[in-house]
Amino acid sequence: MITFILWLILLVVCWPLAVLALVLWPLLWVLTIPFRLIGITFDALFAFLRAVLFLPARILGARPKH
Repeated sequence: MITFILWLILLVVCWPLAVLALVLWPLLWVLTIPFRLIGITFDALFAFLRAVLFLPARILGARPKH
């Protein structure tokens, strides 16, 4: 909602820039998809490594600290 209000303000102040932002936003979103996939992959990899490293402690009965 805040993004939309900021875009409306930009539309009032400088409408060509607002239209350009409206056109380029989907293109920028598509270009960032590979980086998001890489981030998700590394997050899953680190979660897996943490689970593997803490497995002996969990088997021996240690409680995780949250």
